[in-house]
Amino acid sequence: MGNLDQFSESGGSGGLASAVTGLAQGESPAKVALKAGMSSVTGKIKDKGRDLKEALTGGGKGKGKGKKDKITNIVEQIDIGAPVDLVYDQWTQFADFPRFMKKLEQVEQISDEKLRWKAQVFWSHRSWESTILEQVQDERIVWRSKGDKGYLDGAVTFHELTPDLTRVLVVIEYHPQGFFEKTGNIWRAQGRRIRLELKHFRRQVMIQTLLHPEEIEGWHGEIHDGEVVPEEDLEEGPEDDVEKPDESEDEEPDDGEEAESGSREE
Repeated sequence: MGNLDQFSESGGSGGLASAVTGLAQGESPAKVALKAGMSSVTGKIKDKGRDLKEALTGGGKGKGKGKKDKITNIVEQIDIGAPVDLVYDQWTQFADFPRFMKKLEQVEQISDEKLRWKAQVFWSHRSWESTILEQVQDERIVWRSKGDKGYLDGAVTFHELTPDLTRVLVVIEYHPQGFFEKTGNIWRAQGRRIRLELKHFRRQVMIQTLLHPEEIEGWHGEIHDGEVVPEEDLEEGPEDDVEKPDESEDEEPDDGEEAESGSREE
């Protein structure tokens, strides 16, 4: 009976049932104990595997159709010792990012408002497409993305602290998809990667861009609601719409006219 009590505590109802059945069939107590113990260990392993799977997939029934994947919010800022217009111009050169950012493999500028990205995630490679919804020179860029295996939505703003010091603030929503992305999401690896890439950007600006500012041709257009604003609309300022008064009506006579009228009065 002592052995049966031990089976009940370690293996639960399944272990006890296995022990009783084995003894009833004439098996030795040692063999029955071994089978019951293995059954308990196997059940625990299955439970641990199920917990890990639910942690990575969000749980729920119906092959992953339960809870939605959690979004990772990433907020990072960095101060760069350069004028705000130069920092902004360098940032708009998206195709240059892979030259000094470690995990970005390719950035293709499809149009003024659309970009295609390719990056390395652990040992795999991921691609996604971004659409710029809002872009104002020297101020901000806001974008949304789509991708089958993880993508980034976010915004970056540029703040002039002094004429030679600029703060870059990045706010990102990371949407993980797939095993590697969700595993990295648990480790918060994406936040550390964004922080490191910002440091690479600062190094590029302060070591290369400051020495050759004439080589940076920034994009100075504007985008609102995902649409590029025509150049002629940007050139027209508020002053262009105000009608100027007719200067001829208020024109005062010059000295010659005054002298002539004076001679007529004499």
